[in-house]
Formats: sequence, C-alpha cells, structure tokens
Amino acid sequence: MSDNPARDALLARLARRLKILGGLVIGLAVIGLAVYFIAPRLLLRGAIAVQAWRDGLHRESVQVGPTRWVYLDGGKQDGPTLLLLHGYGGTYADWLLAARYLTGNFHVVIPDLPGWGQSTRLPDADYGYAAQVDRLHGFVDALHLGEIALAGHSMGGAIAGLYAAKYPKDVAALVLVDSAGVRFKPNGFVRELKSGKSPFDIDNREQFRHLESLLFAKPPKVPPRIEDVFVDKSEGERVFDDKVLRAITAPGARDALQTALPDITAPTLAVWCTEDHVIDISALDAIRKGLTRSPDIGVTELTGCGHMSIMEKPREVAQSITHFVLLP
Repeated sequence: MSDNPARDALLARLARRLKILGGLVIGLAVIGLAVYFIAPRLLLRGAIAVQAWRDGLHRESVQVGPTRWVYLDGGKQDGPTLLLLHGYGGTYADWLLAARYLTGNFHVVIPDLPGWGQSTRLPDADYGYAAQVDRLHGFVDALHLGEIALAGHSMGGAIAGLYAAKYPKDVAALVLVDSAGVRFKPNGFVRELKSGKSPFDIDNREQFRHLESLLFAKPPKVPPRIEDVFVDKSEGERVFDDKVLRAITAPGARDALQTALPDITAPTLAVWCTEDHVIDISALDAIRKGLTRSPDIGVTELTGCGHMSIMEKPREVAQSITHFVLLP
C-alpha cells in the first residue's frame, strides 16, 4: 500500500484523462482519414474555410440581378478597398495565401467570379471578358465600394484591366498579376492549346501533375485524394470550362486587354514571375508600351515562381501591391 494516497489518486486521475485524450486524438485521426478517403472534397473545403477564418475573412453573398456573388470580406474596414480577382478555373481561395499579408492595410474583398466557385452560373450565359466586366460593375455598385484598388491574376487580370479602361472613375490603382489578354512569346502552353488539347482538361492524376508543372515553378505536394478532387472537378465542369477558354482565347478576345491599355488612366503595377510557363514574361513589354495614359507604371519581376505567383510568392506579391498602392 502506498504511503501517499493523495499522490496516487492524482496520478490515477491523470492516467484516466490521458487515456480519454488519447482516445479523442485517435478518434479524430480516424475521422480525418475517413473524410480524406471518402469525402476529400469536404476536407479541402474545410481547409479553405479555416484559412479564411484564421485571417479574418468572412464569407458573404450579394444578389446582383440574376447573379448571386459569393465573396470573402475582411481586413481593415476603414482602409482603402482592395478587390482581388482570381484566374481561369480558380476561386477566391487562390488569393488566400497572399490575402493574409494584405488585410492589415486594406479592406479586402475577394469574390468568386460569376460562373466560378460558389457564385451563380447561368446556363447558356456569356462568361467572356466583356460580360464579366459588366457584371463586376454591378457588384462594385451593389457593395457601394466606391473608388477601389483592383488587382487581377491571369484571366482576372484581363477583366481588371478592361474594367479600369471602361470605368476609370472606379479604379484608383490597377494591379495586373501574370495577366492574360496581352501578347507574349508563344510557349509550350500555347502550343498545347493550338494542338486542340487544353492542359486544364485533366482525367487522371498524371495529367493533374502535368498541369501543376505548367502552373508552378515548384509544384506543391498535393495528397493523391486531393488530386482526385481536382480531376473530378475538371471532368464535371469541362463543358463550361472549355466554353470559357474558347471565349477568352478567340481571335477577337485573346488580345482584348492589349487593345484597351491606352484607355487605362489609373496608376498600374504589373507583377510577373520569370518562370511563368502559361503567360510568358515577355507580356510585360506589351504592357509597358501600351499604358500610354497611366500616370505611374510599376513593374515587379519575381524569381523562383511560375504562373501561380499569388500562391508561390504570396508575401512578395502582397508587399509589391501594398507598396505601390499605399506609398507615394
């Protein structure tokens, strides 16, 4: 019999609590594994929701005509508004890694563009550049955002630039990040498109990894079941995706931003990665020459990243945006 009953009782209670805690940890691990294998889409959505919540971004929605816009809103509510647009095939989640470095200085708004993510997709509607620009104007008006800093990545960059050209009073500053809509030197990505096969049309994990190699200089390690989520998404949304890709790469639209550059009067920053294998960095030459009426043109070239600079170099992209928009 122990000569210290109180200590023995304390140790017994501690042992029971450790067993309970261990059981909870094992239970959560089992649930996590079950979700990973059975419903990986839910796991991905949960991770995105947690990341947004951690950075103080709240999911909101607004109805504008027939379109319900879903967007994230947060950051410095009395700061200048920064509206971030994602690229082709993306959602507001694409900007999350960079947004965490922007919320301290800006009121940040990140929508799912109509047709993408959780925002409305209308059957047979036009989701080319011009139609999206007009929808965006309705969204800005509905939220009473006033004069904004507008940044767009890839397809979102073309939409942002065309918006700045059409609605100059709305845009205090424009940021084009690896933007579509301008001329650049042909590359392997363009050659794949011309061959009739879109690299975005993926049917298996191998094709997903090939797409990653085009989008990233150093592709992130994605768990196999999460890869399957993107494969399933591609297969399920292919008709829409291919329709939009045809619309934005058609001869009349492919260089739409190039044509509109002389109409942009906002200070404009172009951010590009030197290893962008989707839209070659030579696009910067077209932007510099075309912005004949912009009072201030800034250029940031980043190394060690590809087309998805907002994911590979989020801090650097955010810092470049912050310095350009806020500093004189």
